[in-house]
Amino acid sequence: MNITNEILNPERLSKNKLELVRDKEAFFQEIADIRLEYEAAIKEISTKLEILDDDFKQQDDHGPIHHIQYRLKSVNSLFEKAERYGIEDPLNNISEIRKQIYDIAGVRVVCNYRNDIYRLSSLLLKQEDIKLIRIKDYSSNPKESGYRSLHVVIEVPIFLVSKKVSIPVEMQFRSIAMDTWASLEHELKYKNEGALSDDLQNKLKICSEILADVDNMMENIRHEVFSEE
Repeated sequence: MNITNEILNPERLSKNKLELVRDKEAFFQEIADIRLEYEAAIKEISTKLEILDDDFKQQDDHGPIHHIQYRLKSVNSLFEKAERYGIEDPLNNISEIRKQIYDIAGVRVVCNYRNDIYRLSSLLLKQEDIKLIRIKDYSSNPKESGYRSLHVVIEVPIFLVSKKVSIPVEMQFRSIAMDTWASLEHELKYKNEGALSDDLQNKLKICSEILADVDNMMENIRHEVFSEE
């Protein structure tokens, strides 16, 4: 499992920011604790998802998961978001960051079909040690931009040597079509420094609607294929 992260490298912070840290030893330890605990949470979720996918394959020869991506928020992104949230003196208030920011650990699950995202997320949420914090269904209710995905924030228990901690993880469940649109839209915005004309945004929204139709058509074809067996 390849977890994309820079969070163990507080040296990546600018010199000006590091100078604001009052207790550097404690700061570095807190960052190391975050990486250990949040990476462990990602591993727990990964194992749960892989077990469910394996069971699906054994039962009906269809694994819902196309691929999974994992990431820990970079140390710069973490403190930039803390500032946007209005967390006072975030470099010296990491405990408050942990309370308020739920996407330090992120898991993106790309499923083969749209219905798979609901089947898989529902089974995960039914597990006794998983606590649902919030859910936003942009798959059924897409954003104005055309973005579609199922966003779920959960808490998972992590058992360490001397303590048990509950760690939040932000999860995104997408179909292949949803992920294709989101990835290309992100690239286009990045290339254009985040700004696109109204005309281009409308075209992207149309593309999203077309891909949603493709999602539904592929789902229907799948049902026809399996009903013939």
